[in-house]
Amino acid sequence: MTLETATTEHLDAGGIRYAYRRLGPATGTPLVLMQHFTGTMDAWDPAVVNALAETRPLIVFNNRGIGTSTGATPDTVEQMAADAATFIRALGLAQVDLLGFSLGGMLAQVLAVEHPALIRRIIIAGAAPRGGEEHLLAVVGEAFAAGAPDVRLPLFFTPSENSQRAGRAFVARATARTQDRDPDTGDDVSEPQAKAIIGWCAAKDEGETTLRAIAQPTLIVHGSDDTMFPSINAYTMFKAMRDAQLILYPDSGHGALFQYPATFVAHCRTFLDA
Repeated sequence: MTLETATTEHLDAGGIRYAYRRLGPATGTPLVLMQHFTGTMDAWDPAVVNALAETRPLIVFNNRGIGTSTGATPDTVEQMAADAATFIRALGLAQVDLLGFSLGGMLAQVLAVEHPALIRRIIIAGAAPRGGEEHLLAVVGEAFAAGAPDVRLPLFFTPSENSQRAGRAFVARATARTQDRDPDTGDDVSEPQAKAIIGWCAAKDEGETTLRAIAQPTLIVHGSDDTMFPSINAYTMFKAMRDAQLILYPDSGHGALFQYPATFVAHCRTFLDA
């Protein structure tokens, strides 16, 4: 079973019908993946998801209002995290690891603080802390104005030929699933999610209390040239957290984990198996 072929399942919890897919072995601590701004299950890179699922149970899902999950998309990171916790608990899981990319990395921080017994380890890729630096609307606007064949090329990757080549390979992988794909998201998703991200970064966290409250081991991965959430965010998280490791990938943008999928998976496995 792969991300491209896994059956989409549904789970009713808290008045919401969540869409999700399971991959990997039946035993071990599950790794739950939480997606980026406007992203669905089919926006993940199969090269990352399938490789991670070779050695551990893995769950991708659409949070409330995303893809074929029902309900209205919340406009705060805190409510999105609460919905994710509802979904995880409804699966009957006692403890999980988290991989949060971008907006998903913000949810992971809240979940680690609010549900410490549920969350064992977290991986935060391309995200920002509460009160962090963001340029979401400007970067997204510039990416759409670039007129690229896929907006993710200027959005997730640097202008260098090596990065763009990796970006084209990622887009080909991410569009490989042809059956039962999630529908594209619209303004009903992008507008509340943008409000949530901007609000999260505008909420100054004096003393970095959220970061300092995260006790779980954390792997922070970031692109060297992420224009949406500059790499200073990753360093801020690394310095404030009790037990964090930081990796910056060279010549890479917001989608660094998709530019270096094999390297990223190797780093994740080493961290999760420690």
